[in-house]
Amino acid sequence: MCTAVISIDPAAPFPILLAGVRDEFHDRKSVPPGHHWPDRPRLVGGQDLLAGGTWLAVDPGVPRAGCVLNGFGRPAPEQDRLSRGELPLRFAADGSLGELDTARYDPFHLICATLDEVRLLSWDGTTFADRPLGPGLHMVTNLGLAGLEPPLPAGPGPDAGAIRARIAHFVPLLAAAPRPAPGSGATAEAWGAWLPLVDGDGLDPDDPRALVVRQEVGGRVAGTVSTTLLALGHGTVRYDFTSTPGATEGWWNVMPGRSAPTSAGAAVD
Repeated sequence: MCTAVISIDPAAPFPILLAGVRDEFHDRKSVPPGHHWPDRPRLVGGQDLLAGGTWLAVDPGVPRAGCVLNGFGRPAPEQDRLSRGELPLRFAADGSLGELDTARYDPFHLICATLDEVRLLSWDGTTFADRPLGPGLHMVTNLGLAGLEPPLPAGPGPDAGAIRARIAHFVPLLAAAPRPAPGSGATAEAWGAWLPLVDGDGLDPDDPRALVVRQEVGGRVAGTVSTTLLALGHGTVRYDFTSTPGATEGWWNVMPGRSAPTSAGAAVD
């Protein structure tokens, strides 16, 4: 159950703040943020080693960022399927997706962020939606934009109750917290009251409201494998990352050309 939080304030020094919580199977290999794509050398992001793409990519020079979450709906035909991890790279590099053949992708929600606008592109295997996000705080889950989630059919599928419990718990807390103005300094100093919230607010991973989760699915361990805090400002970007969600000491400030410290899992997350 991946989650992204976007705060938009055009008058702030950092108009766009984005918190991205990535949930995945623990045995799916990935590496922390860096310059992993030689054909797109400006981009910074973590890389999924199975498909080669990413869940979040940023071009610090623009600045511009793309962040993808899995959606629910009808999957693409296996023989034609493309990786959704390519979508953040395409937007961060080019500022658009060009001619997108949505039918070749499994359902997704893609956040496309620049200083001028933020848009949420959603595909459920049948319908494509393009929504502008205005000033304020927004949460996106695997169901889509909080408050606009579609009704779900009965039977096996996403735990909509847990997703909605997460929204009900965290959206008011994040909205009430002082909005960060991330400058220099350690992650805790830069992100203030947001940091303990995106680190899980102390909730047990089994709590239905939990943001940092862990569970066993078909004999495999799944859960929250990394969290990103990203701020887009005029002429500057702040990008913090942890591959040990819930442990404040695991955060580090991502700088172009700088490697992750050993303690933050220069190994896979």
